[in-house]
Amino acid sequence: MNFNSGKLYRVPLHYHIFFWLTYFLFNTFRWGSYFNDYMYSLKTNLLGFPIHMSLCYLNILIFMPYLVYRKKYFLYVLAVLSSIFIMVVIKFNFTYLLITHNVWPEGPETIDKLTLNYTIDMMMGELYVITFVTAIKITLDFLKEHKRVADLEKSQLETELLFLKSQISPHFFFNTLNNIYSLSVEKSNKTPKVVLKLSELMRYMLYDTQNKRQTLENEILCIQNYLDLERIRNDDRLEINMSISGDIHDKQISPIILLTFIENAFKHGVNKNTGKVIVNIGFKIKDDFLHFTISNPMAEITHHKDNINNSSGIGIENIKKRLELGYDKNDYKLSLKTKKNVFIVKLVIKVV
Repeated sequence: MNFNSGKLYRVPLHYHIFFWLTYFLFNTFRWGSYFNDYMYSLKTNLLGFPIHMSLCYLNILIFMPYLVYRKKYFLYVLAVLSSIFIMVVIKFNFTYLLITHNVWPEGPETIDKLTLNYTIDMMMGELYVITFVTAIKITLDFLKEHKRVADLEKSQLETELLFLKSQISPHFFFNTLNNIYSLSVEKSNKTPKVVLKLSELMRYMLYDTQNKRQTLENEILCIQNYLDLERIRNDDRLEINMSISGDIHDKQISPIILLTFIENAFKHGVNKNTGKVIVNIGFKIKDDFLHFTISNPMAEITHHKDNINNSSGIGIENIKKRLELGYDKNDYKLSLKTKKNVFIVKLVIKVV
């Protein structure tokens, strides 16, 4: 915790009133039963409690912020002991003058003047009260600071997730717009259909991905729109095998995660190969988890050694980060590998 500024968290006034009132009543009845004189106990507590409160607030509001939190420990000890001693002298004299000459009835001897034993005993008592109240204050400060840090971490997490999502969507649209540009240059009659599919994807990404989770059905529908777009662009050279098994209803997943893997397969696999290209996509629901798989051929124009890094790209790196931030470690498992010149992504992710 950083209290170097000397500013402490403010506790509502009614909490202070409740605490001191409860402590006052408890102390009055405790000493009243001890002396068998509740009136005497009431009088001494009416005198003693302003002293208790003065010492406690002096320590909390002045000594700790300006001495302890600034690492002036020797001055702090000196200030606390001096203030307690002064208050003990004041308490002794006021008790002697206003209540009774026997200022220490619970002590081992009757005194009518300030003695060392009395001073030490009273100082220890005041130190106990200060320590008790200060411990409560520090605990409350710690809990509030902990909550503040937790809220800040949550805010930072949400900001980072939004940032990663904002990176993914432009990355996807940039590639798709390049495709549309290529078709328009060729004066292809496929261009209107591609633009229509892109508008549907944009509608999904702009309006349906703002929440932390999206329904799996909508995510798959978005993927199907994207695949339709790629089919239009690639004609017969592209073969897409997609299978869905299990109940996908009432399942939720972080938006755009699956779509990024699909888009990545086309960018680094389909678009960098000539001739017939096969992409296999599988969705399988088992218990509370989605088993997602996608495979695409390795790019012909890149070296095999570097292709995994190229296939990962910005999109998949962002997905890895989003999975780390948005899911517990036990809620997902991501595998990227190559087998017989095929790049394979396997994701097992909780969808409840």
